[in-house]
Amino acid sequence: MATGNAPRGFPRVLQWLLAGLMLIIGLAIGILGAKLASVGGTFYFAIMGLVMVIAAVLIFRSRRGGIILYAIAFIASIVWAISDAGWTYWPLFSRLFALGVLAFLAALVWPFLSRQPANKGPAFGLAAVLAVVLLGSFGWMFKSQPLVSASEAVPVKPVAAGEQQKNWAHWGNTTHGDRFAALDQINKQNVDQLQVAWVAHTGDIPQSNGSGAEDQNTPLQIGDTLYVCTPYSKVLALDVDSGKEKWRYDSKATAPNWQRCRGLGYYEESQAQVSPAADAQPAACSRRLFLPTTDARLIAIDADNGKLCDAFGDHGIVDLSVGMGEIKAGYYQQTSTPLVAGNVVVVGGRVADNFSTGEPPGVVRAYDVHTGKLAWAWDPGNPNLTGEPPAGQTYTRGTPNVWSAMSYDAKLNLIYLPTGNATPDFFGGERTALDDKYSSSIVAVDATTGQVRWHYQTTHHDLWDFDLPSQPLLYDLPDGKGGSTPVLVQTSKQGMIFMLNRATGEPVAKVEERPV
Repeated sequence: MATGNAPRGFPRVLQWLLAGLMLIIGLAIGILGAKLASVGGTFYFAIMGLVMVIAAVLIFRSRRGGIILYAIAFIASIVWAISDAGWTYWPLFSRLFALGVLAFLAALVWPFLSRQPANKGPAFGLAAVLAVVLLGSFGWMFKSQPLVSASEAVPVKPVAAGEQQKNWAHWGNTTHGDRFAALDQINKQNVDQLQVAWVAHTGDIPQSNGSGAEDQNTPLQIGDTLYVCTPYSKVLALDVDSGKEKWRYDSKATAPNWQRCRGLGYYEESQAQVSPAADAQPAACSRRLFLPTTDARLIAIDADNGKLCDAFGDHGIVDLSVGMGEIKAGYYQQTSTPLVAGNVVVVGGRVADNFSTGEPPGVVRAYDVHTGKLAWAWDPGNPNLTGEPPAGQTYTRGTPNVWSAMSYDAKLNLIYLPTGNATPDFFGGERTALDDKYSSSIVAVDATTGQVRWHYQTTHHDLWDFDLPSQPLLYDLPDGKGGSTPVLVQTSKQGMIFMLNRATGEPVAKVEERPV
């Protein structure tokens, strides 16, 4: 039985709304907070959940003590949130916004729980202040905010005279994926003054419905030419200064979905020992582009004129469906950049997610950059199969694939493969030991043979689609002794970043595994 003054009418509705929300949220926070505390996390959520449940019961009983108890807990939560997350917007918003809504309702209900007629002004004034703060903080989310603010300014990396970058010849700038442009003409002081210099139209129309055509291309710049590939597997060569089209190639690729081209591969013959005559014409396809298509082809194109490199594959084209078995329309496609590693061009492939078991193989294949002949294959389900499958057989179906960009270290002669999951993503009942071994892993293979040197798994028995979505970054980490350690940095869908010795696969930054 209530012992306070039970309000009537709309105030009664507010009272029950406040108490009900506080009880539900308190139970959720308390139960999950206790679980978090049991594995070594903060005790805050368990304590806050318990306090909210007690406060909710008191408010149900029309006791002002419930609101007082919650007010104390809310103020303590503000102090805890700031001490835990600092003044960064998103961490504070996630910790305090819902609690602030309850505080707003509590201020509205407060006057109606008094035994005597109460002055509503102070409580309603506080509610108004809270409403303004809540609306302001909600609106602030639409302003660009960093998840974590930099504690200090990042110094500009100087570019030595004569070392300014001339080309962007790989998807990540280099095969290391470092993305650092050694240019300083555009900087923090003048970037806001940039204006559109020219516009070029590809003719492709995006269909951004989640699985349709999307422009995800990172162009290559070689000399005075920009090379662009389009969602429908076309290639355009544009003058970098004017945007004028030099040539265009249309692969006529067709696919029912997932039309996109993230980038082109580029290969250039080593410079001749003797300089050619000034009027000599470049050899055919001495500079070539590799186009991945959405209908599973790899096409070699002369970068100078847009014509196919006739000596590569079948008159410039390699059919990537060979050895794959049945491929339903839209189940296997090339969307990411082919990796040019020395004298081979390496491709993985996008495999449709979550439609069935036994989907197309996740095999990774390397082809000779000149002839298009298969140099090696890495079949995650059959490591002994290093070439094309025997007649009547296929690569292992449903195995982990490599759909993102790969990296290459020429000194170590290693290619680094960020793998996906064995299909389907969320069901592991039919996975083999090799499926589980290589899913959601970084796999280092020999660039000459395709043999696995080492692998490191970021998620064991992945049933959550935590496949590796990004190109591994290769970096030489100073060791503080005048030398350096060759490391690989890999981001993940877990929100964790892994740093490994890229020669051995051993963690350089601490990795702590916990049972779940």
